[in-house]
Amino acid sequence: MARGPSPLLGGLTPTAFLKRHWQKKPLLIRGAFPKFAPPLDSRELAGLACEDGVESRLVLQTRRRPGWKLRHGPFRRRDFARLPARRWTLLVQDVDKHVPEAAALLAPFRFIPGWRIDDLMVSYAADGGSVGPHVDSYDVFLLQAAGLRRWDISHRPHAPAQAPGLELRQVEGFVPEESWLLFPGDMLYLPPGVAHHGVALGPGMTCSIGFRAPSTAELLSDYAGRLLERRPRECRYTDADLEPTGKNGGELDGKARARLRHLLQVELQAAGSDLDIGFGRYLTEIKPWLQAAPLRRTCNPSELKRRLAAGQTLRWHAAARTLWFEDRHGVHLFVDGRHYPLATSLAAFARLLSSDRQFEASRLDRYRKHPVAGPLLLEFIDQGQLAWQR
Repeated sequence: MARGPSPLLGGLTPTAFLKRHWQKKPLLIRGAFPKFAPPLDSRELAGLACEDGVESRLVLQTRRRPGWKLRHGPFRRRDFARLPARRWTLLVQDVDKHVPEAAALLAPFRFIPGWRIDDLMVSYAADGGSVGPHVDSYDVFLLQAAGLRRWDISHRPHAPAQAPGLELRQVEGFVPEESWLLFPGDMLYLPPGVAHHGVALGPGMTCSIGFRAPSTAELLSDYAGRLLERRPRECRYTDADLEPTGKNGGELDGKARARLRHLLQVELQAAGSDLDIGFGRYLTEIKPWLQAAPLRRTCNPSELKRRLAAGQTLRWHAAARTLWFEDRHGVHLFVDGRHYPLATSLAAFARLLSSDRQFEASRLDRYRKHPVAGPLLLEFIDQGQLAWQR
């Protein structure tokens, strides 16, 4: 994305947008995508929701309490034929992983670090369709793809809705503070924690560009799991300086509490770069059902040379996730949850693979004969993570 003022951001530069709005306050952007054409139509979206390995949901508003019904896909064609004329919404996750034209929609948002970008969710709503007032724990751009949709927002804190049988994460007592009607090509940015409620005015489609925001609990759980996997022996509580207990035998005294805290503190202090490596693995993990399929016939060095010499390009699989960083130990490349430690001399290689989605032959040919980078390219090709473009 260009670094200058952009219609995508309402005439702001990426720097100005990040400073004024990112994780701070909403922004309505009229004509963010002029003359926008949806990457797929409602029938194609419904067909996608019928496929195995595609996450999809149907949200219907009903007359029975709690007033909302949630169904999970995959669906069947006849499920859609039975839907009422109004007040329902179909939502499909990771459309960018399944539809190349949809993946292109994420490119303008790559002024934000790639590891933060999660997916493109596409929803189709019949007239009056909604998922109710709710709060997201992550940043989101809501792009109106077709039809009209009214968005109401509220900045005040809201308690989660507690209606018996409600399967949706809605909020109680939502009262709009601001309202906008979005036309095709208009976009609304919302930071985390802003309650919002969208209602379709006639049939319409919305594209939601969502971002990853790992929680403390998720990071701790992932690190603890990896720690348990690699520890050859258990580190247990010890108290060689224990003294006889007095009348308070059931007390967890100050010394015992200090020993327990020390047991965990020593582990975390010793973690050092292990924590950073754990972050890299966790942030590049992908859903198992989205993983690329390995090639039946492997690519050898001579084929790699021939294809690159012919000017063929390579592109990451739509679901592939990559990142890299450099520390005092060297360069660390991460692809789909795997860690590849590299020498500092390969920093440019790691940066290249993590910063772009598609690679011209001339950019990769210099690494073809490298004793580490060359075999890595072949591995990524053989695993289906890097694919030749036709």
